[in-house]
Amino acid sequence: MNQFIEKNKKAIYIFIAFLFILNFFAWQEVFVLSERSESKDLSVSFLNVGQGDSTFIVTPQNHQILIDGGPDSTVVGKIAKQIPFWDRSIDLAILSHPEKDHMSGLIEILKRYKVDYILWSGVKMNSSEYLEWLKVLVAQKNKRAKIITAFAGQNIKVGDLKIKILSPSENLFAQDFSKSANETSVVAKLNYGKNSFLFVGDIDSVEEKKLVEKSQLANSHELVNLKSDVLKVAHHGSKYSSSDIFLKEVNPKFAVIEVGKNSYGHPTQETLSRLQNIGAKIFRTDQSGDIFFQSNGQNLFMLK
Repeated sequence: MNQFIEKNKKAIYIFIAFLFILNFFAWQEVFVLSERSESKDLSVSFLNVGQGDSTFIVTPQNHQILIDGGPDSTVVGKIAKQIPFWDRSIDLAILSHPEKDHMSGLIEILKRYKVDYILWSGVKMNSSEYLEWLKVLVAQKNKRAKIITAFAGQNIKVGDLKIKILSPSENLFAQDFSKSANETSVVAKLNYGKNSFLFVGDIDSVEEKKLVEKSQLANSHELVNLKSDVLKVAHHGSKYSSSDIFLKEVNPKFAVIEVGKNSYGHPTQETLSRLQNIGAKIFRTDQSGDIFFQSNGQNLFMLK
């Protein structure tokens, strides 16, 4: 693997430079997906893709949004069951951070579907998966995809639905996080009417504390309001995430842990206990399979 990385470092730098030139959407703060006439309920599907994350969202106007893709091609079959066979497009893909368990499946999706918007932190990694990620980004760019560098304060408007980016706090494009990109995870909050979902990637308690501090500032509460009905639990239930102060601020009714068979002990008993202590109903993809929520903007339903 190291020989592969060394051999392809030059290619990685070339791809990054190329993307930087093309990435003219990087500093925009508001993105509006095309208006459509359909009006139905919001659906959010936490997909069972093993030890990794992948969430598929269909908006009331039938926009299709994919957050992460899991560790392998499992997500391809999952998406094929959710959308018509003739539909080969996705409106928005979000990569929380470029680690294999979030990125590899998304790479497979980008090879098969045309994507209108791709949102990611832009950080640099040294891995074969990362090089493949850059290749598919260039291919998508050639299909007129808009590649967006994520940073706090951005808003994505989809009819009456809004996605606000809460982290990373600054533009991290091309910065090197080869040891671990968890701290760079894109944190996004989805709001639809009275209902909300918080997606936090693999952030740890340090990043959680930063978000809590921002949320507790009176003049920034509207910018970083963490309270959410559904929390996608960070880092598959790692003991280094889901801190007490963070969970108290989010105060979720439902906590979803995207996890599979693993040697890390995920989810840990410490995290499960903290979630139970705040009264959250816990659901795990390794136990329940795919987990589905539906919202009409007033009421939130969990589907079986």
